Amino acid sequence: MQQVLIVIHLIVVVALVGVILLQRSDSGALGIGGGNSGGFMTGRGQANALTRMTAILATIFFVTSMILAILAGATRQPKSIFDTTAPASAPANPAAPPSGGVLDQLKQLENQSAPK
Repeated sequence: MQQVLIVIHLIVVVALVGVILLQRSDSGALGIGGGNSGGFMTGRGQANALTRMTAILATIFFVTSMILAILAGATRQPKSIFDTTAPASAPANPAAPPSGGVLDQLKQLENQSAPK
């Protein structure tokens, strides 16, 4: 069910982007459908059809978004920090850091090269 809604949602998104780009732009910014080149629809008919199609696709987009959000929230299991097991307790005597590490070797070299 969720996969079908995601596919429908993606199709609506692509169609919505296409319809928005086809609309005539007054400033010539992003509208592909603008200009004086004659098309299959001109004038008010094109504006009304594209505006109506944008509104329909936007409504479908919001509806599918809400349904997907509800489905995602319904499948989530509530968690509590009190339901988890306690971590293992730390040992009483922490282990001594291993000698011979890089810092220890640097200190030894520093002590050997320092004048006495």
